[in-house]
Amino acid sequence: MQSWKDFQKELMKNPEFVREYKKLEPKYKLISQLIGARLKKGLTQKELAQKIGTKQSAIARIEAGNVNPTVSFLEKVAQALGQKLVIEFR
Repeated sequence: MQSWKDFQKELMKNPEFVREYKKLEPKYKLISQLIGARLKKGLTQKELAQKIGTKQSAIARIEAGNVNPTVSFLEKVAQALGQKLVIEFR
């Protein structure tokens, strides 16, 4: 059975895959940071949702990558997690 790292290395040889990967990378990086910060605080999705006045399902949809949250929503999440939201162009 092929490991994920080996499989990913093969995929990265395909220029079309690389283009799509780079296009989606910021979204999944944000999701990963959100999940990591939530877990570091020891919060469930439900607990985080309660802190910002939304439903657990809203947090789940964001963490699954099924919706694009607004900046104001991300600011609420950051505040609830004791973090600062930073958005920049590079």
